[in-house]
Amino acid sequence: MQNLYIGVMSGTSMDGVDIALVDITASQITSLASNCYLMPTDLKQQLLTLCEAKQTTLQNLGELDHRLGKLFAQNINQFLTENNIDKHQIKAIGCHGQTIYHAPTGSYPFTMQIGDANIIAAKTGITTIADFRRKDMAYGGQGAPLVPAFHKAALYDPNINRVVLNIGGISNISVLIPNQPVIGYDTGPGNVLLDSWINQNLQKPYDQDAIWAKTGNINTDLLNILMQENYLQLPAPKSTGRELFNLPWLYQKLTGFNLKAENIQATLVEFTALTIANELNKLPLTNNLPCELLVCGGGAKNPLIMQRLSILLPKWAVLTTDEKGIKGDDMEAIAFAWLAYCKLNNIPSNIPEVTGASQAVSLGVIYQ
Repeated sequence: MQNLYIGVMSGTSMDGVDIALVDITASQITSLASNCYLMPTDLKQQLLTLCEAKQTTLQNLGELDHRLGKLFAQNINQFLTENNIDKHQIKAIGCHGQTIYHAPTGSYPFTMQIGDANIIAAKTGITTIADFRRKDMAYGGQGAPLVPAFHKAALYDPNINRVVLNIGGISNISVLIPNQPVIGYDTGPGNVLLDSWINQNLQKPYDQDAIWAKTGNINTDLLNILMQENYLQLPAPKSTGRELFNLPWLYQKLTGFNLKAENIQATLVEFTALTIANELNKLPLTNNLPCELLVCGGGAKNPLIMQRLSILLPKWAVLTTDEKGIKGDDMEAIAFAWLAYCKLNNIPSNIPEVTGASQAVSLGVIYQ
């Protein structure tokens, strides 16, 4: 008897909508099918403008919320048709929604994901679970990252010092070291600055195979200034997003520099790799066990980032999660299918040591 769930994820990079079909039981998580559906260019641009401008009208916000809910529902229905799946076979959809602002610190911490789950439930006819982050924040947590709990369930090995690294728009790690509490947090930027910079200069959505970055040279003076960002000095638990690492932030750091655009791109690659490596080098490892860094997300396909991680982390075998049986492109969609499973079964799905919440709780809100 299969227990089928669908996970839906649209990340910081906004490359597209990832959908995964997952069979989940108490002892096993099996990915059965997946696909990625491109986000319409005009919708992506409106979302990027909203995230970077940090202001909008109530009408625009409401309309984007509706459009995303409708898009997610259309993509899910298309996915079901393509895979010849009856909607009645699906226990629930776990949909992360699109983060447009994440502010876990301050007097009134909040996070905002849009993509109306009422519309998803209505147009698919499937129970939908969304709004995963705010319950954790209500208990004093950062509301992020949420994937480490899934990484523990799917990839923990008592004989390996293992870290799972997701390089999406933002980079985050899940630290799975034997005999230690699981921790996880955002290390800093992943692809967000790289994608924004090449889009600004070459009108391309991303630097495929790091071809452009490879033509540039790292500027150590700029790198040193980037590394002084206060977020990088903060202790975990911590989380960040496009509301910090964006083009205005980069232009501020570039004040006084006159560099070729490709040199800036090369420096941003090094910035991403170095911020990750610095965090791994701080970890208290269990002695005499091998060390594995399992990389997923779009950054796993950037050969320059992967090469730099291997050089900066000589103790670690730098692999992709694909090599361990979980397709890197599907990782977060599978995770949100698992979070939906946890909600329906009232299983705690945050890790207080990761998010800083005062207790473990089952995350998400059910829409039927």
